[in-house]
Amino acid sequence: MDEKKIIQTSKRLSLVLRHQPQLIGIELDEQGWVSVEILLQAFCKHFYPIDLEHLCEVVANNNKKRFAFSEDTQKIRASQGHSVEIRLGYEPVEPPVQLYHGTATRFLESIRKSGLQKQKRHHVHLSADEDTARQVGSRHGVPFILTIKSGEMHRAGFAFFRSENGVWLTELVPVAYIIFP
Repeated sequence: MDEKKIIQTSKRLSLVLRHQPQLIGIELDEQGWVSVEILLQAFCKHFYPIDLEHLCEVVANNNKKRFAFSEDTQKIRASQGHSVEIRLGYEPVEPPVQLYHGTATRFLESIRKSGLQKQKRHHVHLSADEDTARQVGSRHGVPFILTIKSGEMHRAGFAFFRSENGVWLTELVPVAYIIFP
């Protein structure tokens, strides 16, 4: 599968596994999983044919590791970023002292007033390093990197989770825990 097709397939998988499973007539279980067989059949019917080999290639080569197979490889799900109601089942973990959030400069005024909100997603997404945060922020315009006092948040009782692809998740980040450069 060429790079363009991998990206196109990844975007469509994100759409149906994170936001609109009904678009191709699939149902996610309460933890976001769907049978690989059912997904492949529905994907072929509504988009274009892909087989298990191509699906494995997309999952393995997705630069953000957005998707995960179950241990027996019979199911697949998005690792985070859902707007549909699911419970990923991640256990709370202690975060590093600092995490980072990439955003665009046009959102700064709102963030300075309200902190980081999850909006339509289940969690605020944070990165362990500035480079990843910069990549995330650049998707929305001119990137701006915020430093999050995650260690302080954790000590204050905020829960943190780490997805299968290393993205840090939390319900919200109040302004008091954000360092604006």
